[in-house]
Amino acid sequence: MQILHMNKGEGETSYAKNSVVQKKIISVATLMVEAAIVNILREIQPESMGFADLGCSSGPNSLTVASQMIHAVDATCHQMGRSLPELKVLLNDLPGNDFNHVFELLPELYRKLKDDYGIHEGCYVWGVPGSFYGRLFPVRSLHFVHSSSSLHWLSQVPVSLGAGAGTHLNKEKIYISKSSSASVIEAYQQQFHEDFSLFLRSRAKEMIIKGRMVLSFMGRMSPDPFADEACYQWELLARALMSLASDGIVEKEMIDSFNAPYYAPSPKEVEREVDKEGSFVVCGVKAFEIEWDVSDSRTLKESTGDRVAKTIRAVVEPMLESHFHLGTDMMDDLFRRYATIIDDCRSERRFKYTNLVISFIKKG
Repeated sequence: MQILHMNKGEGETSYAKNSVVQKKIISVATLMVEAAIVNILREIQPESMGFADLGCSSGPNSLTVASQMIHAVDATCHQMGRSLPELKVLLNDLPGNDFNHVFELLPELYRKLKDDYGIHEGCYVWGVPGSFYGRLFPVRSLHFVHSSSSLHWLSQVPVSLGAGAGTHLNKEKIYISKSSSASVIEAYQQQFHEDFSLFLRSRAKEMIIKGRMVLSFMGRMSPDPFADEACYQWELLARALMSLASDGIVEKEMIDSFNAPYYAPSPKEVEREVDKEGSFVVCGVKAFEIEWDVSDSRTLKESTGDRVAKTIRAVVEPMLESHFHLGTDMMDDLFRRYATIIDDCRSERRFKYTNLVISFIKKG
């Protein structure tokens, strides 16, 4: 199991200061989240509700969805003329996540519950470290599961592409590209299918009948896994790494042996896996484009390349450091090169991600 985490702390390259894209993705999924909560309250009418947010990370977005869920519960209960159920909020991420920082944000959440909703008790928050590719919670303990910007990460690099595989099948690339062989693409697809099936089986045991789930993650609308919308950010990062190799800063073999544990599926791939596993029904699918560069007032003086490079660095730097051992100065150099490449390519391509938001119901 490959351990992933975002850049910690509050520095200029931290996830906390470079997660505006993820914030935008959360906001787009709000209506699906609210609809799921309303349906749970009207159909099940629970006295106690269990929510899980999987891949909560550590930063300004960590409690956003929890706050949204509680607001939806409060508004719906007022409409129904009923009292609020007891609320159990379970925040999950891998053990490398900075849960201490997440818990430092809780007093603000509790203040908001008290001031905005008049909730003085009956809301409990836990941190649950561990991989969501496997069981995390007790049987039938969850009414609602949410995950945003997490399920495009695989549990591991496909075995046939890993550093210990012997032969490097994806030379000079770090993810699927137009030059990747069919065996590389198939390896990534197989790893996604295995991981997503395990994810569904695990959540099926933890959720109650008629429970709801909303997942949002990077994907693609094209049937081609090598479409730019799914992999161009990795293509440009590979170019930046190869420029380091050309200058003798890193060994080319190190690039040949590195592959990102990532996969951007199409809606059909997701629905096919859901049908195969059999525990859930897909009740809503939304695909939307989001700019690579979601600028905010703090970063408007920087170039598009600088802003995008910081966003990507906040997410991928720990895994790059564990493989390439570049150190801070060389990592700075890598992402300066990446920023320059992005700025140079702006006239050639559309810099947009495709994100999928999918709503599920647990079958009886």
